[in-house]
Amino acid sequence: MEANNQHTNQLLERCKKSDHNAQMQIYKAYYRAMYNSAFRILKNEFEAEDIMQEAFLTAFTKLDSYKGEVAFGAWLKRIVINKSLTQLKKNTKYQEVKMEVIPNYDIVEETIDYSSLKASEVIEKINGLKDNYRLVLNLHLIEGFDYEEICQILNYTNENVRTTISRAKKKLKQVLLQDTTNTQVYGR
Repeated sequence: MEANNQHTNQLLERCKKSDHNAQMQIYKAYYRAMYNSAFRILKNEFEAEDIMQEAFLTAFTKLDSYKGEVAFGAWLKRIVINKSLTQLKKNTKYQEVKMEVIPNYDIVEETIDYSSLKASEVIEKINGLKDNYRLVLNLHLIEGFDYEEICQILNYTNENVRTTISRAKKKLKQVLLQDTTNTQVYGR
């Protein structure tokens, strides 16, 4: 891993000198992960591609501001996510939505057979949630950001992030429970 970091750092030094070959190597190493991050937020292939391209351009032009305090991929991902959120707001797709009231009846854990769930099914259910729930679950569960990082990214209070994530998880469980119940009833 250290050799890989050293190689990346050497490439980044070459990128600072506008070495196009080094920039292409960095691009090839990170483009797929950055595209996926943008796509999970924007839910649009073309916009995700544009945002990813813009993020790389920004990263290469602002490479002098990269201090190496975090891995380069994490720094780049933050640029992608910030640009994706800005685009989402521009599209007016993301609107402040009142929190959905989710009944407080207990969801019995045993009724959901988690072992039978496929990751793609869970991601599909996450993508079917309201934008604010989908966004926080993607940032937290898929991108791996903690609550404090999500607070900074979304400019929300810690309490708001915790509440939204909690409600989003509860809603996701309801959707999964409903789906597994339908599967048992209809034999899908």
